[in-house]
Amino acid sequence: MYPVKFNMPVHWTFFFRRDHHQWLTYDLFEPRHTRETEDRIWSPCWDAMNSISSKNEPAQQDGCPLSCPGCQDPLLSPAERLAEKERFIRKALLPWQGRMAAVGEAVPERRFGFREKVCLSAGWQDRGWRFGFIRGESLVPVHHCPLHAPRVNKTINLMAAVLPPAHVFPLAWFLQSGAQVTLVVKSRHLPDLSWLKVELTNTLEQLDDKGLWLHLHPAAGRRVTAKNTWHLLWGEPRSTDGSGLVYGPTAFQQLIPELAAAALDAAESFLAPAAEDFVVDLYCGIGDSLRRWTRRGCRAAGVEINGESVDCARINAPAATIFRGAGRHRLPQLAAMLPPDENQRLLYANPPRTGIETEVMGWILTVFKPRRIACLSCNAVSLKKDLDRLTGSGYRVERLMPFDFFPGTRYLEIMALLTRESA
Repeated sequence: MYPVKFNMPVHWTFFFRRDHHQWLTYDLFEPRHTRETEDRIWSPCWDAMNSISSKNEPAQQDGCPLSCPGCQDPLLSPAERLAEKERFIRKALLPWQGRMAAVGEAVPERRFGFREKVCLSAGWQDRGWRFGFIRGESLVPVHHCPLHAPRVNKTINLMAAVLPPAHVFPLAWFLQSGAQVTLVVKSRHLPDLSWLKVELTNTLEQLDDKGLWLHLHPAAGRRVTAKNTWHLLWGEPRSTDGSGLVYGPTAFQQLIPELAAAALDAAESFLAPAAEDFVVDLYCGIGDSLRRWTRRGCRAAGVEINGESVDCARINAPAATIFRGAGRHRLPQLAAMLPPDENQRLLYANPPRTGIETEVMGWILTVFKPRRIACLSCNAVSLKKDLDRLTGSGYRVERLMPFDFFPGTRYLEIMALLTRESA
């Protein structure tokens, strides 16, 4: 067992999911405010940020707060934590335990500072903004989370230093998606923006942030974002990641690119789409997987509910057909595109934690009948439900491949590879 004093990630800052165009917190915990700062709101940005960082440095050297609910048991070693996660998925997927591969892990240096996407609740406390979790009635600060990418921690501290008090600027949430930063304000009207000075934008540029958004959301609470009233305060509305994919402030992306690529490599190798094949890509996000299928010369159609992700997917995978909406609402359009030969039909899915929609699963089994299926699941329990239906309708699980996309947390992603037994 590790002592309390350690230098390892003990906190995953938040959870969100793509659902009805919005970000939502998970039921597991309910974030809220964070961070102390003196009355230096109008100080030069770098000085303010560095002052805040230095004030908290000793606490960070002592490790993360044990009260933080984001990570798995902080007293476990990384190996013990991974073993706990693996035991859970093996138990949840017991009927196919013999088909389970070893967990795919990031290299040790990538198990820290990997989180480029955060959603932190905000609150004004002790004459300063705090961003982080609420656990019970108490705040757990996360301005120096070792799982956050350095840019994210610096941007958090920067915004905490420069934003005006809550009665002037009713901030509810701080969001960051790579180079895109969003401030969610609980108001119908534009608040005071006199804090948006050239010193701030220069500092954001030095941090390699590309866009700063203000989202007016008077009902902000458990539902973090709404569809409308997004205002770009500074910078560009879209950014490009290391693999050339265009994304925006709410678009869904996996967190460790090399692991995400390894999972898609496995799916592509298994599906092996040829020019005559047709791939249906459910919950396609910004089109990373769609780009792979179309580059192999086959036809592909994606379905995605998030409007911004659809816009990005159309840029990232221009040769694919992309439908916006819930999967169950796009089944007629998908059915019209199916080739007559069932052996030319392939399915890739990356569903939310609830798994594949019931109506969509019914369509897969009775109408689509793909030759092979690759499904990347973030929830072993809902994956078990989906696998039960598939294996009960003529599909065989060939391989289950877990990936530790979220080091330090309780969760593994699992790539399930299935073949139609009559194929």
